[in-house]
Amino acid sequence: MAYDNNNEKRNESIHSIRLKAGKRRTYFFDVRNTKGNDYFLTITESVKRFNDDGYDRHKIFLYKEDFNKFIKGLTEAIDHIKVELMPDFDFDAFNHEYTEEEQEAYHASLAANNVASAVITGEAPSTSESVDKW
Repeated sequence: MAYDNNNEKRNESIHSIRLKAGKRRTYFFDVRNTKGNDYFLTITESVKRFNDDGYDRHKIFLYKEDFNKFIKGLTEAIDHIKVELMPDFDFDAFNHEYTEEEQEAYHASLAANNVASAVITGEAPSTSESVDKW
């Protein structure tokens, strides 16, 4: 059991799901319990800083009385984007789970293609850092 600086019990994660979303962004879904043996969810977005100096984290605390309203609102907002705003976009193209090795190989092939293209056209190749700053 973990305690904070005031020797009080901290809400430890009972169940955790880690979702890698690209090169620098990770989402965590953590089920935690309260002192009264109730449960809530924390959703954390963790983004690696550009200068490699740690991470920026943002948290949402979601309590059981809001679960259904939250899911309904999230579903409505996502459906609006998918159906009304971007009906022709292939959202399923992003359903792939890649290992770190596969991601590194993909980025290496992009870099190699970028260099080859620069040799053919005589232009300086762009760096992956410039792509990451979009």
